[in-house]
Formats: sequence, C-alpha cells, structure tokens
Amino acid sequence: MPVNPGIEYQKAEQEYLAAQTLDEKLTTLRKMLATVPKHKGSEKLVAQIKQRIAKLRALQEKQRSRKVGRQEGIRKEGVARVCVIGATNSGKSTLLSRLTNARPLISEFPFTTKKPEIGTLDNEGVKIQVIELPAIVKNYDYTDKGLYYISIMKESNLLIITYKTHEELKLVHDELKKEEVKVPCLEVNTLHTNTKIKDEVWKRLNLIKVYTKQPHREKDFPPIALPKGATVKDLASRIHKDFLRKFKFARIYGPSVKFQGQQVGISHRLEDGDVVELNIEK
Repeated sequence: MPVNPGIEYQKAEQEYLAAQTLDEKLTTLRKMLATVPKHKGSEKLVAQIKQRIAKLRALQEKQRSRKVGRQEGIRKEGVARVCVIGATNSGKSTLLSRLTNARPLISEFPFTTKKPEIGTLDNEGVKIQVIELPAIVKNYDYTDKGLYYISIMKESNLLIITYKTHEELKLVHDELKKEEVKVPCLEVNTLHTNTKIKDEVWKRLNLIKVYTKQPHREKDFPPIALPKGATVKDLASRIHKDFLRKFKFARIYGPSVKFQGQQVGISHRLEDGDVVELNIEK
C-alpha cells in the first residue's frame, strides 16, 4: 500500500530538508510525524521518522548538558542525589527547606524557582544531596534548559514528586514517561504534613548506615553508608584493604545480631544502625 502523503506532510518534509539547527529539525520532524497518513503502508516511514527524532533528541540533550553543565557546575556530592520535582506551586521549595539546610525563595506566585536550588540532607552524619528543579510543565523538554534538568533527574538516585492535585501528579508522570526517566519516585502530597519524610527518603534510597568502633571505645562518627544487603566484607573493603586481608573476626552491636557484641564472620549481613568492631591479625 502506497503512503500517499498529503500536502501538509510534503510541506513539513521540505521544511525539514531546509532546517539548519537541531531545534528546527526536531520541530519539522514532529510536523512530519503528525501529518503522515496512519495506515499499514506508512508504518516503515513512521518508524524512520521516530528514529530520526530519537537520535536528534539524544544529540540535543548531550549538547545542552555540556553547555549548561559548564555554566551551573552541579556535581554529585554526598552518598546519593535526590531531586525534588513537581508542577508550579506544588510545594517543592517548602519541602526542600524542611529536608535540608537550603533556604529557597518560597512564594505563592507561579514559577518562583528559576534555577536549581541545592541543599544537604543530614541523616545522622550521612550527607545526601537534594536538588529542587524548576517546575515541570507540559512538553518540559521544550523549556529553557529542560533537557539539562531531565539529565539531572536521570543521574539521581530518587525523585520526590510534590503535588497538591492528581492532575499535577499525572502531568509529572506523563513527562517522566515521555522522557524515559526510570528513577524510583516518592510521591508527596504537600497538602498533608508528613513528619517522617526524611525517614521515608532514607528507606527509598536502599542504603544503610553502619558505625565502626575500636575495642573498648565509643563508636566512631560519622557512620559509613552502604547498600542494603552489604556484609562485613563490604565494610572492611571500604575502610582499608588491610582490614580485608588481615580480617580475623568482627563484633556487632546492633539489630543484625541476636545478642550485643556477638562475634561474626566476614560474610555476616549488616543492618541499618549496626556498630561494627573489626578485629584483624596482628
């Protein structure tokens, strides 16, 4: 079956061939996709247009990330990165100020946040980077620096979605799905106070904090963050290779043992809040 493209498609195709910039090419390709006849005979052409769009979007995101990244200089800090996202006036800035030491501008006016706001969540000495991004709108990738902010989301360990209505929540999820952002999400309705939000963030990051100690002394501070399911071997490797090479046994004080001070081997699985005393061969 022939494609038989109409005049609107042919016009969009000519605009695509004359386009000079990535933005122009993407705009005209989307016009082509919208105007191409939809039937079995056009399936191959539709697939080709979508493939072109995907390649140009990837190139555009890469270029914008480099350009804006040099300007803003946001680098990962702490044991994890959390992004606070949501529609305008959904409570992002208020939540950021509750979670961290940041003091963003909080206003009832829309689009108050013009650039990323960065703070640090302190969980008993474990530092977590929290970034509030400008409000998500429909077709977020078309907004100024939108693709760069999407790249920040994709590099994050957790997204906190703030919302007041289900329409706002749907808008955010639709944009995340369109941009293929596959990062764990924590939804927070800011109309309802959640006093345990910090605990929930820590839980969703799938991390544990483990303290070390020397014999006959108090536990060391700050604790060490490890992935959930980590063992004494993982902890010893993190501290120093000699602790692993000369490992003798460990004593555990905390929730992972039946009694406090229990002696365990190197494959013992640790839990959040454990205090570990490593003993090595002299």
